[in-house]
Amino acid sequence: MTGLPDGGSPPRVVVVGGGVSGLAAAHRLRTTLGDAAEIVVLESTRVLGGKLAAVELGGLRVDVGAEAFLARRPEASDRLVELGLADDLVHPSAASSGIRAGGATHAMPKRTVMGVPADPPAVGSLLSDAGRAALTADDELGPVTWTGDDSVGGLVRARLGDEVADRLVDPLLGGVYSGRADALGIRATVPALAAALDRDPSSLVAAARAALPAGTTLPGPVFGTLRTSLADLPPALAVAARADVRLARTVTSLERHGTGWRVVAAGPAGTEVLDADAVVLAVPAPALRRLLADVAPVAASAAAGIELASSAVVALALPPDTDLGARSGVLIGSGERRPDGTPWTIKAVTVSSVKWPHLVGEDAVVVRASIGRFGENETLQRDDDELVTAARADLAVLLDLHAEPLETVVARWGGGLPQYGVGHGGTVARLESALPDGLAVAGAALHGVGVPACLATGDAAAARIADHVTSHVRGTLAP
Repeated sequence: MTGLPDGGSPPRVVVVGGGVSGLAAAHRLRTTLGDAAEIVVLESTRVLGGKLAAVELGGLRVDVGAEAFLARRPEASDRLVELGLADDLVHPSAASSGIRAGGATHAMPKRTVMGVPADPPAVGSLLSDAGRAALTADDELGPVTWTGDDSVGGLVRARLGDEVADRLVDPLLGGVYSGRADALGIRATVPALAAALDRDPSSLVAAARAALPAGTTLPGPVFGTLRTSLADLPPALAVAARADVRLARTVTSLERHGTGWRVVAAGPAGTEVLDADAVVLAVPAPALRRLLADVAPVAASAAAGIELASSAVVALALPPDTDLGARSGVLIGSGERRPDGTPWTIKAVTVSSVKWPHLVGEDAVVVRASIGRFGENETLQRDDDELVTAARADLAVLLDLHAEPLETVVARWGGGLPQYGVGHGGTVARLESALPDGLAVAGAALHGVGVPACLATGDAAAARIADHVTSHVRGTLAP
């Protein structure tokens, strides 16, 4: 454990934001700075966890925010081991997912990079004759005109045709970012493909092939979660951080105070003023812009360029004898239509009790539908009952699922997912490089929206703050 040199009082660090990124930062600050450091976490809502949230539904504990993490990145699995939660780690069943393309549901194609085919014949059944012809023309177009970053949809349309963009790439990106392929940048959302194009821009299909790992399969499961729900990770981080957690505190201002910082927050008892040696801001981009406006205007301007998408999750508890089919879920592209020609309300469904064996209960099984893409604000303005009705109508058509729910819940995530547009990496670099000493940022707005990426930003923020505190603040920390 690293500590501070002797002399003076222990440092105080304020972490603004009690989601997984902020709590990861608090936990890593504790393990780095030791027992004597004072770590205060301010969270604007009345519960920790941010977009990691769960409810009791049909006698089961069901995630209604993020439900899993990418197990092939080490950050989440390693953190669960560190927190003593490894025994609760579970992985999905062997059931495969599907994709709605061209008015029909297909098995999720293999050997694609976020929908960009590495093996054109493997996706042929999802395309029309014209779509297959456009895909195979990639080799005849000459080298990819590669600027270093382009919209995923724009480049795919130019090289592989509209159908590949609409039927393959858009559903996958929509499932991860609640965004649209034409507005998301390759460099930030499909970095392996961007790196392959950097090395060899001869063709987009060849780049997708090069971006895939060698061999036909990767070892180990792709995803993981906690048997008790992924929402248990944030409180476990908070407990391990031994932080002074203060809920229902909205930070209204941040300013320089001597050699440190002054944080002003509105809470149940009125205004609170906290002086700190350093601050971590683990908040969405609009809050970053607001809090940094006076103390780091260049960073604030960069944060202002990160847009957000809103979404909702409709979770249904169904009778235990409901036939859920064999698929673990289905993704739907933004341009797809129901058989009657009307748009789908949902963009994806997770058949939770097929995907996760621990979510098969004696009294219920569970299905989750996701609603909302960037720019679809009108859809989310419906009330909860209307969203449930619309989701059920879609599920009846998509999965032949007509069972009357035993219980339903709607979780809304206003501004829940940042949109990684073209040039997002440069935007984040400007933001981070313009931060003054003693300030750090963390969260999904930076280097990835998944749990492992958020944990990594929390750890990086903690490392920056620990270095600042160790270098500039004299204190005594217990080993």
